Amino acid sequence: MAVLSKIRERSLILILVIGFCLFAFVIGDVIKSGGFGVTRNVGSVNGTDIPVQEFLEKVNELESRQPGISPTQASNSVWSQEVDRVLFGERFEQAGLRVGKDHVISMYAQNPQIAQNPQFLNAAGQFDKAKFNEFLVNMKTTNPEMWNSMERNTPAVEASAMRQIYTAMVKSGYVATNNDAKARYEAENNKVTFDYVYVPFSSINDDEITVSDDEIIAYMKKNEKKYKSQPTRSIEYVKIEDKASAEDELEIRDRINSLLKSRVEYRDGKNDTLPGFKDMKLEDVPAFVTSNSDIKYDSTYVVKKNLPKDHADDIFDLAKGDVFGPYVENGYYKVTRMLDKKEGGSVKASHILIAYKGAMRAAPTVELTKEEAKAKADDLLKQIKADSSKFGVLAAQNSDDPGSKNNGGTYDNVTPGQMVPAFDEFIFNNPVGKTGVVETDFGYHVIKVDDKYEAVRVATLALEIRPSDKTGDDTYAKASQFELDAAQKPFEEVAKAANVNVVNVAKLLPSDEAIQGLGAQRGVVLWAFSKDSEVGDVKRFDISDGYVIARIKDVNESGLMPVEEARLAVAPTIRNEKKAEQIKTKMTGDTLDAVSQASGAKVTTAENVTLGSAMVPTVGVEPKVVGSAFALEAGKTSGLIVGKSGVFKIATKTVEKAAELPNYNSYLARVEKQEKTAAASRISPALKENADIEDNRVKM
Repeated sequence: MAVLSKIRERSLILILVIGFCLFAFVIGDVIKSGGFGVTRNVGSVNGTDIPVQEFLEKVNELESRQPGISPTQASNSVWSQEVDRVLFGERFEQAGLRVGKDHVISMYAQNPQIAQNPQFLNAAGQFDKAKFNEFLVNMKTTNPEMWNSMERNTPAVEASAMRQIYTAMVKSGYVATNNDAKARYEAENNKVTFDYVYVPFSSINDDEITVSDDEIIAYMKKNEKKYKSQPTRSIEYVKIEDKASAEDELEIRDRINSLLKSRVEYRDGKNDTLPGFKDMKLEDVPAFVTSNSDIKYDSTYVVKKNLPKDHADDIFDLAKGDVFGPYVENGYYKVTRMLDKKEGGSVKASHILIAYKGAMRAAPTVELTKEEAKAKADDLLKQIKADSSKFGVLAAQNSDDPGSKNNGGTYDNVTPGQMVPAFDEFIFNNPVGKTGVVETDFGYHVIKVDDKYEAVRVATLALEIRPSDKTGDDTYAKASQFELDAAQKPFEEVAKAANVNVVNVAKLLPSDEAIQGLGAQRGVVLWAFSKDSEVGDVKRFDISDGYVIARIKDVNESGLMPVEEARLAVAPTIRNEKKAEQIKTKMTGDTLDAVSQASGAKVTTAENVTLGSAMVPTVGVEPKVVGSAFALEAGKTSGLIVGKSGVFKIATKTVEKAAELPNYNSYLARVEKQEKTAAASRISPALKENADIEDNRVKM
């Protein structure tokens, strides 16, 4: 007992010690992270914080409005909007911009569905703000949900209105002068003819000129804005697939074959023969498929082109009750049995839906009464009977079905039960070419039966070809071992031993989601940018069809672009500068003939070249050379000119000036329009370039 007592005492001390250590560990983490709270801001723009809660609410709202958008796409879109909101908001405040109620209504009126709605038009057919305002006032009591939605949207509409005003102010700041217009006219119509000697940079092999890392860095520092870089990560990874082995596939094939045949089971003291998929009664097949297949039974009649592509003929030609298979399709072993065939079992039909106020799913803009909708449908039917070729055009102009109006109102391969009963009854019980008006809960449909096809009903027993538990365990063990080995040995060496390919992914950005060869793998990106991750770190990730083992190859924080990344763009420029110096030493002489003789390059003539095109025949676009030719007096020779593609020496022969125009109004309008458009597109990039933007989304 004394021994037990001492053990209990020491156990209590041990528990207290462990508890204290855990507490110290947690407190240490809290102190390092700056407190018990979580990050409250997703980032900041010029010192203005963007709260994480508001940001996430906007992301969720965007995802609900745009089904199918990925979380990362939604996050990137909202982040861009938030950055613009802050940057433009600062400018609005500086400019003292405000918008009133009338301006907000004008913004809503820019939506064609509102501007062209008969409910809001006056007698002259123009949008009437008073009518729209009355509609809004009534909405507050008749449709509070829509009113609240519009209220939530009002700040965004006001910001959009102010942005329009601000953009207009920036555009109005550029006014083209008569001199600008005249300069454009002369650039397009003045012509120069000149002789030149040209030695291209390509006359010196690239491998004869070395460009050092220091030279690239020095060049980038001189052009820092151009070579700014976002934080990036480069990784390498291997993918180890968790897929069925040959033994797994054989076992699955045996299982599906066993389901085809009758089998004997001992029940209630006697042997009972249970029919298999191949020989059971047709009425029992759906239940059998439901119980035994990895893909549920589908009772829909289908046309031939909707059957499995590689086996469509074999399946479609089956007699009722016959079986085809086993065959492999889309990762499944399958066996298909013919249950029924039906002439006209699938229909191609076109329709024009005329909805009325109060009809099911009618748009808020629909104002027709039920009687007016019926009259309109009858009128359309008369037009179609007079000329059936008009159906598609009339559908585009009149149909209230957004799913079909833009493709002639057509629905192809419609099978029984796919449409509402009255629609189904018309298209299946009438011959091809028949037209008519049918009423449903959605409104009145002007329908035309375009075509009918033979359709079949089949039952398909399908077993997924998936790895067994043993194969899954072996794959996990292989991936785990790879992760351990890659942390100690060269990644390529481990991959070679494991017989897997290494994929290199360069320049991942913090906002990236998709990874080359893997698709959406945000977790890998977050790990690569984690503050605890370093070059050489290796980590295994579970994916839907196996495992990815990734290694961080390179870490670049924001600042100048990495030398190796910049080399492709910068090295040719530096190399050409060095080539130009070498070429100049060979192009000696005061005349073109002397330079030609010294360099071995011939004298060539460029005729009627304009400054607007700056095209030197057989060479390419050379603005500096053509500009120099216009600047020289006729008969004068230039010094050596370093152009885009080589070194030139030119001698101007003639400059032909275009006749002066009485006015340059057409050029004036064109120049002003082009420059205003360009100015508007440069506002947001210019604001971002000079802003202090901190994006912490990767830390969330």
